[in-house]
Amino acid sequence: MVSSFLKYLEYEKRCSKHTLSSYRNDLNQFDQFVKSYPEPGTVTSASHQHIRAWLITLLEKGLVARTVNRKIAALRSYYKYALKHDIIEKDPSRKVRVLKAAKNLPVFAQETEILKTLDQLVYQDGFEGARDKLVIEFLYGTGTRLSELINLNEQDLNLTNKLVKVLGKRNKERIIPIPSPLVEVIASYLELKRDRFSNNYSPYLIVNNKGDQSYPMMVYRIVKSILLTIPSLEKQSPHILRHTFATHLLNKGAELNAVKELLGHASLAATQVYTHNTIDRLKKVFDQSHPKA
Repeated sequence: MVSSFLKYLEYEKRCSKHTLSSYRNDLNQFDQFVKSYPEPGTVTSASHQHIRAWLITLLEKGLVARTVNRKIAALRSYYKYALKHDIIEKDPSRKVRVLKAAKNLPVFAQETEILKTLDQLVYQDGFEGARDKLVIEFLYGTGTRLSELINLNEQDLNLTNKLVKVLGKRNKERIIPIPSPLVEVIASYLELKRDRFSNNYSPYLIVNNKGDQSYPMMVYRIVKSILLTIPSLEKQSPHILRHTFATHLLNKGAELNAVKELLGHASLAATQVYTHNTIDRLKKVFDQSHPKA
């Protein structure tokens, strides 16, 4: 039953590989818990009491509310599917409430810091250095997600018109402008890529040292090594550059709806989290400038 549900998520709902993996793990974990319960069963035959007991166990292990809520979402989605297909008669997750989770504001680099870093970084000569520079410049210049960058093909680029077509979550396409300096970085990289892999050429934009499609850990390592040079950053990941991209646009007066479209968010709620950082900046300017502050 779980396998058919996961196929439904993959082929009909078009969920990402990350979402599928998370749901699979969450449902398998709950299934194992129910099987070891004093009144054993399966994820499909579980009761409300099974779910409550599992959630209590997770909290006792120290899992944060956000993680627990994701597992609740996985169960709700599964039981909704099972109920719709007459596999169960009653949804055991119906009365389960999500936990109140603290809202963490996005971590981002200050504009002066990231620009200074990008301007002063010295990359190694050749293909590897050009690729590493492209990774960091592309993530900050377009706000794309890690998965979007990895799956980007050269044919998605329109360097003449300075545009890139990105395939986001649930196969939703969006067009993002490419900053002029980034166009030059891409062109230089592509020339080196063609010279190095003339006999083994991959259509993917970002490739590893063998010419094959890049992978998440490779991009993580590239980004982390560069962001570590910014002392004020508590975290170093590709997503930090996405946060930085959005925050800097809003700080410069970009409309919230426009930033939403650039990021590929399904709703404004996901984008509005960046306005907190902008408001903090405005308050700081006010406190420093207004005579009555």
